Amino acid sequence: MWTICEHLDTWCRRSPSGAWWPEHISRRDFDRTQPHHDAPTRPSWCYGTTGIARAGQLAGIALHAPHLQAFYEGALYRALTDPEQLAHVTDTGLCHGWAGIYQTAFRAAADALDPRLRTLPQSLGDTLAANVRPGGLPATGLISGAAGTALALTTYASQQAPITGWDSCLLIN
Repeated sequence: MWTICEHLDTWCRRSPSGAWWPEHISRRDFDRTQPHHDAPTRPSWCYGTTGIARAGQLAGIALHAPHLQAFYEGALYRALTDPEQLAHVTDTGLCHGWAGIYQTAFRAAADALDPRLRTLPQSLGDTLAANVRPGGLPATGLISGAAGTALALTTYASQQAPITGWDSCLLIN
């Protein structure tokens, strides 16, 4: 886990909005050790700061490394409160949208040392609920369809972790 965290550190960038990671690394980026992104983009669960920060938070917990956990929690908080990054979120799906961001923030808040993370699920859930539109996503599919959004909305409505553990497939808990 330390090796993976060190690898993530290699690609971590800093900006006024905090630490962030590029959405993807091309082979050319890898060879140059420099990403082609020059600013944070969509803070999605699937690729982006949200998913990477949650993975780092979990690594910090598993390794009993509160400094590591705190670093990733800070990055997650900054990404999910940065209007510029959030403006890139354009749908409600799990993969690229508000549902994945909400579910990840919900799980991260439950494990957080940083009390600021506990403030995120309510506002992100409100945003998810406000952006849901009937027919806005494909009817089928967990990751990109309405099913994943509905499951995240169930977490939001109940304010409890899913008893089914459906979100374990996202590797966020």
